[in-house]
Amino acid sequence: MAQSKADTASQASLQSDNVSVPHEEGIHVVRSITVDRPVEELYRFWHTPTYMPTVFKNVESVDVIGDNRLRWVIKLPTDQKVELQVEVYTDVLNEVISWRSLPASEMQMAASVRFRPAPPNRGTEVQLTLEFVPPGGALSKAFLRLFEEAPQQYVGQFLREFKQVMETGEKATIEGQTSGRESEVAQ
Repeated sequence: MAQSKADTASQASLQSDNVSVPHEEGIHVVRSITVDRPVEELYRFWHTPTYMPTVFKNVESVDVIGDNRLRWVIKLPTDQKVELQVEVYTDVLNEVISWRSLPASEMQMAASVRFRPAPPNRGTEVQLTLEFVPPGGALSKAFLRLFEEAPQQYVGQFLREFKQVMETGEKATIEGQTSGRESEVAQ
C-alpha cells in the first residue's frame, strides 16, 4: 500500500530528534476563528505559505528551501526580526498542517493549523496553535509571561487579518486616511 504524504511526514517526525520547544518552556497560544470559506480553499492557502507575507504584516518572507522545509523571516512586535528554518511534519489534506523550527533557527517555535467544517453554511473553523520560546532568553520569556494576553492578542489579530482577506479579498486598513483633524482635512 502506498504511503500518503501525511504518513511520510509523520514517520519522518517520529525518527527525528528535533524538538523545537521543550516541554513547558515556551509560550503557548491557541486561538480559533470561523471563516466563511470552504475548508479546501483555506487549507490550500496555508499549504502554500509563500502567500503569507501578502496577508500578515509581520511575516516578511517565506521561502521554500527543500522538501517540507521553509525559511520564514518574521518581524516581532518589538520590531526585532527573526529567521526561522522550519519543517512541515504533519500535512493531512484539508485537516491539519504542523511546522516546527529547526536547530539553526533564531527562535524555537512549533505551530499547527487545523480546519474543521463549521455548522452548515457557516464556513470553516480555523484553529491556530502556536508555541514558542521568545528570543532573548529568560528575561524576554518572563516579560511575556507578565503580559500573558499579548501573545493571545497578537495571534488573534493574525487570524482576523486572515479572515478579512479570505472573505473579502482585501485587508481593512486606515493607512492614508486623515485623522479628521481640521488641519488635515481639505477645505
